[in-house]
Amino acid sequence: MKLSVVIVNYNVCYFLEQTLLSVRQAVAALGEPVEVFVVDNHSADGSVAMVRARFPEVLVLANPDNPGFSRANNQALRLATGQYQLLLNPDTLVEETTFRRCCDFMDAHPRCGGLGVQMLDGQGQFLPESKRGLPTPKVAFYKISGLAWLFPKSRTFGRYHLGFLDPAEPHEVAVLSGAFMLLRQAALAEVGLLDEDYFMYGEDIDLSYRLTRGGWQNWYFPGTRILHYKGESTKRTSVNYVFVFYRAMVIFAQKHFAPNRASLFSKLINTAIWLRAGAALAQRLATVAAPVVLDAASLYAGLYALKVYWENNQKYVPTPYPPQYMLVAMPLYIAIWLLTTWLSGGYDQTVRAGRVVRGVVVGTVLISAVSNFFDGWRFSKALIVLGGVWAVAALVGRRLLGHWLRYGNLRLSEARPKTLAIVGSLAESNRVRQLLAEARVPAKVIGFVTPDHVAPLAPPHPDHLGTVAELPALLPLYDLTELIFCGRDLPASQIIDLMARLPAQPEVAYKILPAGSQYIIGSSRKDAPGDYYALDRSWRLGQPAQRRSKRLLDLIISTIIFVISPLIIWGQRRPGGLLRHVAQVLRGRRCWVGLRYLPEAGRWPAVLSPADVAATTHAPLTEAARCRLELLYAQDYEPGFDLEVLWRGWRGLGG
Repeated sequence: MKLSVVIVNYNVCYFLEQTLLSVRQAVAALGEPVEVFVVDNHSADGSVAMVRARFPEVLVLANPDNPGFSRANNQALRLATGQYQLLLNPDTLVEETTFRRCCDFMDAHPRCGGLGVQMLDGQGQFLPESKRGLPTPKVAFYKISGLAWLFPKSRTFGRYHLGFLDPAEPHEVAVLSGAFMLLRQAALAEVGLLDEDYFMYGEDIDLSYRLTRGGWQNWYFPGTRILHYKGESTKRTSVNYVFVFYRAMVIFAQKHFAPNRASLFSKLINTAIWLRAGAALAQRLATVAAPVVLDAASLYAGLYALKVYWENNQKYVPTPYPPQYMLVAMPLYIAIWLLTTWLSGGYDQTVRAGRVVRGVVVGTVLISAVSNFFDGWRFSKALIVLGGVWAVAALVGRRLLGHWLRYGNLRLSEARPKTLAIVGSLAESNRVRQLLAEARVPAKVIGFVTPDHVAPLAPPHPDHLGTVAELPALLPLYDLTELIFCGRDLPASQIIDLMARLPAQPEVAYKILPAGSQYIIGSSRKDAPGDYYALDRSWRLGQPAQRRSKRLLDLIISTIIFVISPLIIWGQRRPGGLLRHVAQVLRGRRCWVGLRYLPEAGRWPAVLSPADVAATTHAPLTEAARCRLELLYAQDYEPGFDLEVLWRGWRGLGG
């Protein structure tokens, strides 16, 4: 066996499909025996079924849980028999000649224990982690402090990503990336497999270091390129990523550095953890809270102006309102208006002015009704009504302004459609159009661009824009915002080459329709997770209004369960899980009732499934029956379903 390919997958089914298609082509080009392993860490998106159906040549290891990246890789490495063994991420695309060129390089360099290649992100931009230096305390400090970012090509400050080395030339390096790490089996036999103390991240640094300590070489090889949708298989923008990544660095330091250096490194890394985690959390909170804060501030300013005007011009006795009016009453009014607007859909991604007006009107009626019951807090009804009018003007106005700045029009319910072209044959172009229509993607398809080797259409098609050679001129001519490459008509190497050669334009996104696939996938920037256009199954459970109602119901139920937990905990099958589930639901990590058996269950992780409480006098439900019940639940969802399931299955709330 010349080569063993090991791919560890976790809930990236559509990206894995593209990876395996490119691996199949690269195996054919190698022309020597290859074995391919997919180790699935208990995905909930149908990955295992997809691999078994579309890639019967692949050896699948399906784990009943998620043991981590290192342990999963080692499962396959212990079975692998290849002279060379490749660790490959499931969100990559390799060129047809990648395996052949890499194996040739390894054959020509017998002391090469590990090999990495030139990696590009989903926009065709070079990824600096293609080559890295050893993260000593000094190197780590330069990276954490920002000096490496300020002076990326400095031989002193730029050693983390070795920015002073030409990315177009091969170099001996210290650290390889686990996204593509080609290893010599003889070297692994000497230094050992991945260290399973690392759950995720750091294991590639550790193995690279052990290879060099064992007398082997690590090489960066730019003779072939791969796409790496960095951020998809592991969401890098989360606070959890910060903790996992930097804790891995601490494990590395404690394992390989002298005690005094390890202590310094650990302190440095722990400081970085809290700084980066704090920054990541602040950024996410700011993103979520910014619209609400802007709305609250504009409401407060307007209500204050109304109060001053009313006191001086309309009030029967021109005396100021008591301080508690602005300190207590107004914040309560604002909170009610914002809450009813949210419940009405005023903060959905796609919003209509009518939803905002409806929310404010309901809030105004609620404020007027409740204030009647509190004599000491009964202020002017006219100010409440005028405040509602201002709330409508301020909330709708802020949304109109934001929409105009982003999309150039004042139609709130209409986003600016993508302006895209399809690179491929007429047949594949028609298939892309059909998929976009079925997925309800707001896109204006300008036309299609044919590969250079495709014969000219006779007669010429009205949507034919030109050939691939003309793409650099077509992008600005038609003001394109997206290109979709058809994998059936263009080899992976040409797609990667086009992404790398086309003029860098941040506003242009690249996506790929793999051969025979139903999903168009890509990534808009290197630090963003990948995305894809999937068919809309029209589930009520997925609609914004239903998700909002479900979330509100979960919060209310969690509060009730917490209050009565001393009474019901003794009736639980697993009492220890009750309060843990309450905490997870409050944090938005779970819902009380949802999906557990359908492939889409990962989108709505649930404590209870409708299938768990289905009344049956027969044998236990089959997997198909469970999925069918959940499908009916998702298609026709009503909040009352959740209450019924909770009533029937309350003994299972602890798990």
